[in-house]
Amino acid sequence: MSAMARFYAPAVTAFHDDGTLDTEGNVAVWEHILSGGVDGIVLMGSTGEFFALTPEQKRTLIDLAVRHVGGRADLIVGTACLRVDDTVELSRYALDAGADAVMVVGPYYFALEDAAIEAWFSAIADRVPGDLYLYNFPARTGYDLGPEVTRRLLHRHPNIVGYKDTVLEVGHTRRLLTELLPEFPGFRVFAGFDENLHHVVTSGGAGAIGGLANLYPELCAGYARAVGSGDAAAIARHQRRIDRLMGLYDLAAPFFPLLKAGMIARGVRLGPGSTAPHQPPTPAQAEALAALMAAVEDMP
Repeated sequence: MSAMARFYAPAVTAFHDDGTLDTEGNVAVWEHILSGGVDGIVLMGSTGEFFALTPEQKRTLIDLAVRHVGGRADLIVGTACLRVDDTVELSRYALDAGADAVMVVGPYYFALEDAAIEAWFSAIADRVPGDLYLYNFPARTGYDLGPEVTRRLLHRHPNIVGYKDTVLEVGHTRRLLTELLPEFPGFRVFAGFDENLHHVVTSGGAGAIGGLANLYPELCAGYARAVGSGDAAAIARHQRRIDRLMGLYDLAAPFFPLLKAGMIARGVRLGPGSTAPHQPPTPAQAEALAALMAAVEDMP
């Protein structure tokens, strides 16, 4: 193999029409994802609508996922809250329940300076007794978690084991890799967009955590296997499919209601609902999604 490549699915969350968690629907989501052969599930990421879940719903979802996913694939739980103590409490809950690691995005609403970002993550890492992934999403937080701050955090906190970089510009992720891996060779950096898997892995990264794995987990898993084996023809074939599917992200804002619609079309037994104020796809969006899926499935 030329490089190890892992693909994790940031799982969507299934709800009943009244906004309560759909237990059977969530299990169906995870079974669909795992049957496609991906390496793990990230629970309660952005695609999982973590920002709109109640504390009780979060704990319920964690317990359910540990029972159904634990031991079958890696399970990373998004535990970010807007307060340090709430984040620490939920992180401890997830790790005690049996999650393999937690993932934390920085507080959002105000843009922050580097000193504040470092202090916030450091306060959490000090009190989380397990593996912790940093989650950088500057389009949503208003600031960037750069290599310098990350390096200082890694020196102080050995439990910080990885980083998800949700930035379209792959050069941003490449800079993290080139600046941090020589000193921290075990640090696992993941692309936050599906299409960047190949570049990130061949630059020393761990893989990708991408929303398309909800819809086509078998394609995403095949992409990672092709990259891992160094099969240039297979990489190109999968890359073209992934590149085409990336158009889904542009069909609606946000895109997770479309993911759910596509999964239902593929036979996954979950309801179409999302948390307020997110709306179901319009007829035009649903038509565009169907056309996109058909085009990808017809590709050689």
